[in-house]
Amino acid sequence: MLTQPIDAPSFPMPRSGKCPFDPPPAYGEARKKGKPQLVKMWNGMPCWILTSYDDVRTVLSDNRFSAMPSQPGFPTLSAAREAVLELPPTILRMDAPEHGRMRRMLTKEFMIKKIDAMRPRIAEVVSDLYDQLEAKGPPIEMVRDFALPLTSTIISEFLGVPLEDREFFQEQSRLKVLLDVDPSIPKQAAARLMAYFEALLRKKAKDPYANNDLLSRLVIDQIQPGHLSFEQAVHNADLLTMAGHETTANQIALGTLTLLQYPQQKELLLAHPELIRNAVDEMLRYHSIAHFVGARVAMEDVEVSGQLIRKGEAVYALLGAANRDPAAFDSPDKFDITRSPDHHVGFSYGIHQCLGQPLARAELQTVFSTLFKRFPGLRMAVPFEEIVFKTDHFVYGVEALPLTW
Repeated sequence: MLTQPIDAPSFPMPRSGKCPFDPPPAYGEARKKGKPQLVKMWNGMPCWILTSYDDVRTVLSDNRFSAMPSQPGFPTLSAAREAVLELPPTILRMDAPEHGRMRRMLTKEFMIKKIDAMRPRIAEVVSDLYDQLEAKGPPIEMVRDFALPLTSTIISEFLGVPLEDREFFQEQSRLKVLLDVDPSIPKQAAARLMAYFEALLRKKAKDPYANNDLLSRLVIDQIQPGHLSFEQAVHNADLLTMAGHETTANQIALGTLTLLQYPQQKELLLAHPELIRNAVDEMLRYHSIAHFVGARVAMEDVEVSGQLIRKGEAVYALLGAANRDPAAFDSPDKFDITRSPDHHVGFSYGIHQCLGQPLARAELQTVFSTLFKRFPGLRMAVPFEEIVFKTDHFVYGVEALPLTW
């Protein structure tokens, strides 16, 4: 195991002021060296960062690297993030074989055929929100007025979370993913969410056949037969709710902003609607909004691209770096909806690849196949330079996106 202190760059690394869409320039510099590079975490702990597409996929698919924060040497981004990771693990932070056992309980809920059956409802919610935007009139704020209402409505209906509670879990989820705050803030938000979902699941358990939603089915199929503990169900309900609205809402805002910044790409999509699937996957590749999900710790000595990583040493597989690797994507810093980037790692890779990606794609494809048709004059209401990006969040995005038409 590496000893402290070390002389290495601090992590996380700053993004370039030149274009906030781009990952930190240091990622590209590290990639050119052809092997994992050493950085220093917030607490002085050393960590290897992986910046090449091949190295990121190798580590994320290797069971010799653990995703469990309870393992000695696991890296954290800040004291605030460390406080959240002290909670019992969800499937996102489990290793095989327990991860596979629990993931199988949920996989059928996110099958493509099942999600495709939801597309008419997604389109209906999108259309209703467009009507509300039109009735309100410009200017609008894309995150608050559209992206979050859309994603929280869909995930609430899917899981069986009362729609009237969406503002509560939106705010608590936002607080939970903050990095540069007092640890008590995300920890208290997490506690509020746990209490909320415990009460909700207990209510559903009293009459689980009353509603046809994911959480009710989880009670019937997994909790009652004893396959899943009540506590595990509570933590995973929180994960699914947060992941189901926070990440996609951020991608909707960033995707809208990107198309406005690259109007030729927007016009190309309008002229060729058949490019919608490529366009959405290009957004996912280009932004890599789940930019900090690749934390791991070596469970034994492993060599990666000629670098020996010893048991107990921390690694960070950087999705944003992998998705901008020129060895995997031609002209990777160019936003190009004509490319076929479906091999991107925007949803991570390996056994922890995002369970909800079919739902995220369905929502994003619905939005970006209709948004600029419904609002052809849509444009930014403030200069690009005034947009505040979420540099202090576990999930990347913008704080707000004022638009007009």
